[in-house]
Amino acid sequence: QVDLVESGGGLVQAGGSLRLSCAASVASRFIFSLYDIGWYRQSPGKQRELVAGVTTGGNTNYADSVKGRFTISRVNAKKTVYLQMNSLKPEDTAVYYCNLVPYERAKDWGQGTQVTVSS
Repeated sequence: QVDLVESGGGLVQAGGSLRLSCAASVASRFIFSLYDIGWYRQSPGKQRELVAGVTTGGNTNYADSVKGRFTISRVNAKKTVYLQMNSLKPEDTAVYYCNLVPYERAKDWGQGTQVTVSS
């Protein structure tokens, strides 16, 4: 079972920054360090999309729409993946989720965390 909880969302003005966190619970049997993890987002009327991923070895990849603005990182000792989001745009407004990558492996979706960017 994938047991990840997202946090850190909020309301920010365009050009601002937020840092999202994705943590496995201490009691979880999910062996965090063995999996590639990604941040996804979904806005109303749109499909869920992968915005950034980090492998077990720390390699990262990004959607073209966020390259140069978002940075994903992981700290296995804390069972946490972060998404630093800078230069936010109104089109970044969405609910952000973390889960396994690729999408075909993702399951047990959490509540996500809402990010709203005002113009």
